[in-house]
Amino acid sequence: MPDQPRIEHGTDAGDRTFRCESETSASKTEVAAWHFRAGALDRLLPPWQDVRVIEDSGPLRTGVETVLSVPIAPFVRKRWRARIEEAVPGERFIDVQVSGPFGAWRHRHDFLETGDDPTSSRLRDSIAYRMPMGPLGGLGAGLVRRDLAKMFRYRHYRTAADLRRHADAGDVVPQTVVITGASGLIGKQLTGFLRTGGHVVRHLVRRAPDASAGEHHWDPATGEIDASVFDGADAVVHLAGAGIADRRWTPDRMKLIRDSRVDGTRVIATTLANLQHPPSVFVSASAVGFYGNRSERVDEGAKAGEGFLSEVSAAWEDAADAARKAGVRVVHPRIGVVLTPKGGALGKMLLPFRLGAGGPLGSGRQGLSWIGMDDLLGVLHRLVIDDRYEGPVNATAPEPVDQRTFASTLGRVLHRPAIAPMPEFAAKILFGRMAGPLLLEGVEATPRVLNDHGFRFETPDLESCLRLLLDGTPPAG
Repeated sequence: MPDQPRIEHGTDAGDRTFRCESETSASKTEVAAWHFRAGALDRLLPPWQDVRVIEDSGPLRTGVETVLSVPIAPFVRKRWRARIEEAVPGERFIDVQVSGPFGAWRHRHDFLETGDDPTSSRLRDSIAYRMPMGPLGGLGAGLVRRDLAKMFRYRHYRTAADLRRHADAGDVVPQTVVITGASGLIGKQLTGFLRTGGHVVRHLVRRAPDASAGEHHWDPATGEIDASVFDGADAVVHLAGAGIADRRWTPDRMKLIRDSRVDGTRVIATTLANLQHPPSVFVSASAVGFYGNRSERVDEGAKAGEGFLSEVSAAWEDAADAARKAGVRVVHPRIGVVLTPKGGALGKMLLPFRLGAGGPLGSGRQGLSWIGMDDLLGVLHRLVIDDRYEGPVNATAPEPVDQRTFASTLGRVLHRPAIAPMPEFAAKILFGRMAGPLLLEGVEATPRVLNDHGFRFETPDLESCLRLLLDGTPPAG
């Protein structure tokens, strides 16, 4: 992991300057290669910032441009177009603002050796910038200095943490991985994590595919699939399925939730079973909803619970049987509540909590099995490369909590009260049939299989996870 980054602010020839430098336990070659691969931008954008990628230039090369949409004030956004002015693989690259929120911006990334130790290196970010609007822009200079320090401290941590995660895997030959649901919250980050680690990623998409981006078409509703996507592939990670909480649960919506998971899984499993040389592993997502509403803690040995989500999860896992019977290693990560400010449960909670109107749901005693986004990526990566894993694996943090503890911890991290509970009747009025299974019921699922195999969690406790996601504070150690 990196040392504490050394951060400096100053001025030079009228420009404001910023520098962040840290040492990490990875070679200069490894750190530079990570940055030059496709997916690095997705991994480096701080999760607490609502930055949207409009145009991604892909792997770094001189002359390409990237366009971002960035918030500059509440409800005000501005496009930021940046051009790679110079890119020297293994050494450095420089990006400059073509248009955007600053008066001027020039950012140099240097990858440096530390001396005689080839297993460590230094990463240095140096920025020269001018505030917009002349003297008036200087009023916001303090806020910019604070945000730059926070952002680059996180970026250096994220780089080192991802490199360490890949190093933990040992001498793994780069894999070719097929992903479904790649446009979703998890799929997009998993793609970036794998690609920056040197793996090849292909996507199965329902829209018209872009072959140059490694996309192939499928339609789980009709059973249509371009089986050439599996040619030479080592693994499949199947994440696709209609959003559980995107809309109110009507009978039609509940049918779609079930069918999109079961039918899609069956299509892939059957296709893999009929291939002469199928991928060696099929990581087919499931959910802790498998266990239903429980008052006791459970691990992978627990039987299925009762209710809609339990039935869906059990059928979802059973739909992979064709691949299992054909000798493919099948793993079912039973995924808990994935924490990221970019969306999902945490994304929906942030506004009321920031306004001081947050609190536990219902009784507050129901279990909440959670996992940080980056730990989930580490779990999925491990399930792909480690053949010790097979069958159900709880993809949850080792310390599940109840709703009351979650609310109080989130309030503490945000420096806001968390004493405004949502009564059960109000949740049912607002959310209808899904209020019970998603909000008012729960389970505390523990990752026994991951613990037995020595999996290392980046943020094993809730507070360290929320502080990393919401203010960029790296976890201790």
